[in-house]
Amino acid sequence: MPQFVIEREIQGAGSLSESQLREVSLRSLATLEGMGPQIQWLHSYVTEDKVYCVYLAPDENSIREHARRAGVPADRVSAVRRLIDPVNLR
Repeated sequence: MPQFVIEREIQGAGSLSESQLREVSLRSLATLEGMGPQIQWLHSYVTEDKVYCVYLAPDENSIREHARRAGVPADRVSAVRRLIDPVNLR
């Protein structure tokens, strides 16, 4: 299944409390459950003013539909073409 990186611009994301992040995450998970198993959230990185999420999905439209239903931004959606890491370079 294709993998995507979603860039979400959220002012003050890095200052959100654990309970605030949990609330948004649970809303996202509930939306995913309603959309079926073809779209999956793998993990996210929270920075100062952005959240970068990694998802498996059949296409970009599925990612954008999830964002719309969950009420979260999806400012940039990028399909992952390759994965490189130090372990695989040796």
